Amino acid sequence: MSSSYSDGYAADLAAEHDRKNQEAIANARASGRINDEAAEYLSELYSDSLDWFREVFYFLGKCFGAPKAPVMRYDYATDSAVDESIKISDINPLYPYIVHHRLDADPMRNQFFTSGAGHKIELAVSSIVTVIVGAQKSVDRALDKVTGKYYAAYVDDVVNTVYRVIAANEREASARAVSEKIRARLTERYISTPAEAVLSIIGSRHEKLAVELVRALDKVKRPRMRLQDVWRVKCLFDLIPQARTFIERVCDMMPDRILSVRDNFYDMKNPRNYRDAKLIIDIGKDGHVVPMEIICQVRTFFEFEKQTHDNYEVARKTENKKYNKAKTDSNVISNVAHGAREHKIGVEEYNLMICQCLEDLFDRVGWNILYSQGNGVSMFDGFPKKCKLYYPQKILDVIGEKLDNAIENEVFRFKNAPAKLTMAQESEIFHFMSRFILVAAMPYVQKDWAVPVDTMAGKLFNFVMTEVQRYYKKNN
Repeated sequence: MSSSYSDGYAADLAAEHDRKNQEAIANARASGRINDEAAEYLSELYSDSLDWFREVFYFLGKCFGAPKAPVMRYDYATDSAVDESIKISDINPLYPYIVHHRLDADPMRNQFFTSGAGHKIELAVSSIVTVIVGAQKSVDRALDKVTGKYYAAYVDDVVNTVYRVIAANEREASARAVSEKIRARLTERYISTPAEAVLSIIGSRHEKLAVELVRALDKVKRPRMRLQDVWRVKCLFDLIPQARTFIERVCDMMPDRILSVRDNFYDMKNPRNYRDAKLIIDIGKDGHVVPMEIICQVRTFFEFEKQTHDNYEVARKTENKKYNKAKTDSNVISNVAHGAREHKIGVEEYNLMICQCLEDLFDRVGWNILYSQGNGVSMFDGFPKKCKLYYPQKILDVIGEKLDNAIENEVFRFKNAPAKLTMAQESEIFHFMSRFILVAAMPYVQKDWAVPVDTMAGKLFNFVMTEVQRYYKKNN
């Protein structure tokens, strides 16, 4: 279907969109819901939206190159593309889009495939990255966050900072009393200059602590600066090493643009058992910071995230409510628990896929040995690519030592190799396979689950992941 938009449609639509957003921000300021600082920051994020939105696509081009398929509108409800051709001039911030790129630096390229009849080969793990470009975040939702959960977190940080500084120098009772007063003051109205409020409360009795308090409070992130997803994209990869390669590539390409990096693929402490990675990139110009959020996920886990989305929405809508706090807390806890159960299944499904990839690698061990004879070149050299975002070296040392003992005791050995293998050859192969497991699989907290595969690949997978789990239990 061809585009039916007239020339200038996107610009006119974005301009009207900007006008309404600025009006909402001005109303929030006039009513005292936010202050001048927050209003100024939000006004910048919600002006010139068409220019910023195209800057998002420009960033994707720098990282991935040209799209490998037509850019399409995206429908969140059906998780599918809208069958309508999109020209560059049609792109506007009111709608989400879906773009398919290729990760040229893919460390897994062409390693995993299935063989069909005759010469038919299909990739089981692709270098294609699916990018969902989100529409500009609703200004009403942004205001809810800045005055709701972000402000609550900011108040907690200020109160904890005040308590910590005063308690380190005076009696805890005094620190507690001042902390309670500052919480009450910040709860009365939106205040983003905590130092002034704190100094007016402590008075001359704590004057000697004033400098230390001001320095500490200046480091507390203001509620408006916690809003970093007005512009956002989600990148879906098949495997974790692909996502981490992309993250490292972005950090190397534009180190001065990186605002923060968070990698939770190995995170076992999150109560929701949620696994992803997040980058915040500055796409601003002329010294103005305009953050863009990049969420990196694996496709398998994304499917389970969609199943829990309704529960997340309930939790999100209740978290800013001031009434019936007990019921709100109960709902949030219930939804977090349900999400954790669903995400646990997501981790298990993803790890089953990794185990299947491991099976594919084992099938090629014999050929690897045959091809490497006399030339010292392995089919697996440089795969998977070493990554900075990895387990601590101590975990690798522990697993390596235990793996050597298991190989020596013939817990792991090859029975169908094309020729008799030396202990050194077997060790090299099993160490390679365990390294692939470590860089590709997601660790899990639960003790009652293992890959239900009674093959050499399954046994090795469960061995490595059990050791990871044992290490974290011992050191946390």
